[in-house]
Amino acid sequence: MATSNPSVFLLSVNGQIQGANFPEFDHLYCKFCFVYGHDWVPTAGLEEGITQITCKGKQSPHTLIWNFPLETTFKSTNPSGWPQLVLSVYGPDVFGNDVVRGYGATHIPITPGQHTRSVPMFVPEPTWRLQKFTSWLLGRRPEYTDPKVVAHGEGREVTRVRSQGFVTVSFHIMTKDMKKLGYDVGPSGAENTPGWAAE
Repeated sequence: MATSNPSVFLLSVNGQIQGANFPEFDHLYCKFCFVYGHDWVPTAGLEEGITQITCKGKQSPHTLIWNFPLETTFKSTNPSGWPQLVLSVYGPDVFGNDVVRGYGATHIPITPGQHTRSVPMFVPEPTWRLQKFTSWLLGRRPEYTDPKVVAHGEGREVTRVRSQGFVTVSFHIMTKDMKKLGYDVGPSGAENTPGWAAE
């Protein structure tokens, strides 16, 4: 029986955008996308999407529940540029305009198994009070033209932001052939499925 020497490894990402905590806002939805390096290629699943609009319930007056599924698979030759999940939350202002309520990003966990992340969200702020009043009045608050900028540090060092809310994301991570390529990301004996590593 010949042994094959793989040239790429696979990363399978399953999970869900569970919900959010934005005490001041209601009727929110979330857009998501994956940002990754040049050596990474998505092989299956969705790279971006949008959840349904959700409202706060009577049982949990601060929690918004989406339970929106995530499922994608990547292949790569090296871990540089490991994928990140970028989240953008939107909702109506007092005039009914959709405005950004928060941006956030988190790296996809490196180790196989179950993971939960609470992603802190932030919004860009105007630099002057007059800009703040004008943007509120016209319903045109500051926002990024490309939300993927959240995953990178370049060009954001002069942006004024304010923390606002959290989004909870759960992941189930599986990898294949990482150990064969010399990358040890989990405890030994973590292989439950032949060829795939999961805790």
